[in-house]
Amino acid sequence: MSEPLAAVGTWRPVMEAAGHRCQCVGACGNEHAKSDGRCPREHDGYTSKHGHRIRLIAAPADPLTPPVKAAALPTSELRAWCPQCHTAVARSVRTSEVQPVEAPALFDL
Repeated sequence: MSEPLAAVGTWRPVMEAAGHRCQCVGACGNEHAKSDGRCPREHDGYTSKHGHRIRLIAAPADPLTPPVKAAALPTSELRAWCPQCHTAVARSVRTSEVQPVEAPALFDL
């Protein structure tokens, strides 16, 4: 099994706790219906469509945690994420935080 070149002491406990499987349970927008609600991607597994290897990351449960704070988090506050789920969750959280500003319409008199 491959491991990252840095922070193995943090990465390994997170992966062992997750069973080397992505811990997303639908926050990415995918219900993961075929795998009982949890993302089926496993570390070093292959994607079905393109045959690329999956490399899970140990990242904060809150994907918007700034990198400086994330580096200091204990392993109990980290989750195993596949890059696709992590990116989708971060994107959805960012867009939901941007609320439209109520502005008068151009032709409101």
